[in-house]
Amino acid sequence: MPVHLRPFNLSRWFALIGLLSIASISATAAYLISDFVTERMVRQEGQLTMEMVENLMLTEQSMRRLLVEREPVSVDEPGGAFSHLALMPGVLRANLYDTSRRILWSSEAELIGQQFGANEELDEALAGRLVAHGRRHEVKEKAEHMHLARAANFFVEIYLPVRDTDGTVLGAIEFYKNPVALFNALQQLNRNIAVGAALAGLFLYAALFWMVRRADLLISEQQRRLVDAETLAVVGEMSSAVAHGIRNPLASIRSSAELILVTDEKTGHEAAGDIISESDRLEAWVRELLSYSRPLDEKAGAVSLGPIVGRCVDEFGRELHRRHITASLQMPAQIPPVHGDPLLLAQVLHSLVANAIEAVQADGRLEIRCESARGGRQVVLTVRDSGPGMTAEQLQRAGKPFYTTKTQGLGVGLALARRIIERYGGTMDIDSAPGCGTAVHLTLTCA
Repeated sequence: MPVHLRPFNLSRWFALIGLLSIASISATAAYLISDFVTERMVRQEGQLTMEMVENLMLTEQSMRRLLVEREPVSVDEPGGAFSHLALMPGVLRANLYDTSRRILWSSEAELIGQQFGANEELDEALAGRLVAHGRRHEVKEKAEHMHLARAANFFVEIYLPVRDTDGTVLGAIEFYKNPVALFNALQQLNRNIAVGAALAGLFLYAALFWMVRRADLLISEQQRRLVDAETLAVVGEMSSAVAHGIRNPLASIRSSAELILVTDEKTGHEAAGDIISESDRLEAWVRELLSYSRPLDEKAGAVSLGPIVGRCVDEFGRELHRRHITASLQMPAQIPPVHGDPLLLAQVLHSLVANAIEAVQADGRLEIRCESARGGRQVVLTVRDSGPGMTAEQLQRAGKPFYTTKTQGLGVGLALARRIIERYGGTMDIDSAPGCGTAVHLTLTCA
């Protein structure tokens, strides 16, 4: 049992998967950039704090003496350096440690003299490295966090080494800060990063969707052309073999019918006329099929449309008069020549006019109009009739090989016309609606 696979809709799949992918990438990038910027700014805050402490060490000997003597002092004991530490902007708590991790001084008097357990950040500071990181909403629990105020929504935790004049690490200072200015700047920066990432993701999605949509349409058009080409290739092979085999018998049949008309003046005239009429119709089909078997190898040249259109109208003049069809021709003199082959373009126009005449009832109208487009780079040739028009389903299938709405037709005329026009870089569009007639627009490139 054959399995029918649904056609793959590239645009629809990209619209979903691309949106999810780009949104995820944008969100991840925004988070990583925001985290990186936050850490860098917090690091900068720590660097500035360390420089301030180093200046205090140079000007205030009380801190150096305390670290050398390693005797804890209370917060109320005179010491300008400690007052400066406690009153630094945004400081929630400041602890001064000696090399054994004991607190020699703290802005919280109850912590002075205490010694807490392992602390990786403190160990790094005692090893001579600056440690600074920001924590939002919640501080990682440590023993030295007891009684730490939790009203602040953003903490900066800083561990910095305290060095002697010769560079020896005498201890470390631990700061818990709530820098309001830094927090507000980070909020604004994070909002800008989020908006920028969203706009960048939206722009990327729109650009990629446009390219994918264009590729999808191109692939669909190429698939359609490939199917038509395969169909036409089969038609060409078949028609070349069949048509050549039919033409000779047709010629014999028609000659015999003409002989009957000449030799027998009383009987068989009507039958002979029918034979000739049907032979002519079969001959027209054969010519139409043979046009498919001929490759379109003609090189494009500059073709003037005026003579082709005028000659086509003259050829159909008797048929137009017989059907009482009013034909109007609008062909400005300044229309530039177009790329193409005069014989093939004449064949296309002949096919379109023949279809229009057959569709139009008595006392109908046929209009052929030619006009420049796109600043003179293209020419649009329109063949419009006042026939019954086509339904949406018929319009969708019009121009496909072997589809026709005529009772006597093969359905290859419009397909061949489209093939010829596209061969020379043009397009063929059909507008039609029930009761409104049909218009075929040929867009040709100027030479």
